Amino acid sequence: MSTQSTMNGDTAESGYPHVPKYFFPTQQIPKLSCNDPLADELISQEKPVVLTDTKLCESALKWDLDYLANNMGNERYMVFVSQNNRFKYYDEAKMKQYRINFNPPTRRVDMTFTEFVKKLREWKPGDERVYLQQGLNNTFGRGIVLDFLQFNWQWLNVQQKKHNWGPLTSNLLLVGMESNITPVHYDEQQNFFCQLIGKKRCILFAPEHYERLYPHPVYHPHDRQSQVDFDMPDLEKFPGLDQLQGWETVIGPGEVLYIPMYWWHHIESLPNLGHTVSVNFWYKGGPTESVEYPLKPRQKLAIMRNVEKMLLEALKDPGEVGPLLRSLVLGRYSGEDALKEEGNL
Repeated sequence: MSTQSTMNGDTAESGYPHVPKYFFPTQQIPKLSCNDPLADELISQEKPVVLTDTKLCESALKWDLDYLANNMGNERYMVFVSQNNRFKYYDEAKMKQYRINFNPPTRRVDMTFTEFVKKLREWKPGDERVYLQQGLNNTFGRGIVLDFLQFNWQWLNVQQKKHNWGPLTSNLLLVGMESNITPVHYDEQQNFFCQLIGKKRCILFAPEHYERLYPHPVYHPHDRQSQVDFDMPDLEKFPGLDQLQGWETVIGPGEVLYIPMYWWHHIESLPNLGHTVSVNFWYKGGPTESVEYPLKPRQKLAIMRNVEKMLLEALKDPGEVGPLLRSLVLGRYSGEDALKEEGNL
């Protein structure tokens, strides 16, 4: 496995002159056959890998816009609309629960696939962008359902059992415009991300970069999203960014990227290559039979997240969580004197 480090956007792997160039170095995510023992080893270690030959969604490689338009049916599907090319997730329930003064960066519009395709094909610079994100279910047309049933479920079931994962929770169909970006965030589930049409650039960061990516508080509608804008990084406000290092790859039709749970990921549809279609497979993490020390970075991340949730539940007021945490740390777990005292224990 190559560990050559390069500046993001200049990699031999990407080779696309119009992709954004960011401020942090990356190394390439390995691309391997699903029969390569190293691929199994990486998944077991919860490290990203691109699998080139799973044939996971081979029956869906024909899901271009025309095929989908003819087979999706007449239901209305979830489409997000944005003034720019960034589609940052937000939780509507938290907006209502905590009555936060929050201006959503996108808006949700339910529309038929025919209406969606019309907007996508007639788009011109200055228009709003669209991104369809719809869970696959039995409301889809018969052709889509039949294709779905032909996915390589046997391989998926073997992976689930081999790596002791929990149940499959959902499949999300993603149909987007070129240059659409899903900004950096993490999920609390294992993810096989299968590319069907077009190409996507995927940049991942290990869980230990949690403190360098400055997630929003858990009560915020952008929970699990980074506060950092990769296009305009504020190194004064977020000084940890100068230590940020990532992994990246470009995936094309038929390739599957394993995104381990709690790994940050930033996904871009490549420019000048038309629309993209992807499907992901989300699995719950497996049960923890025993705790081994030292704790893994993703276990520490989960602990920090759960502590924050517990405090929020106990205090009720999001505004009290930060001051309480600061009072817990300042003068006790910070400063040279405190560290010297800890060293003498």
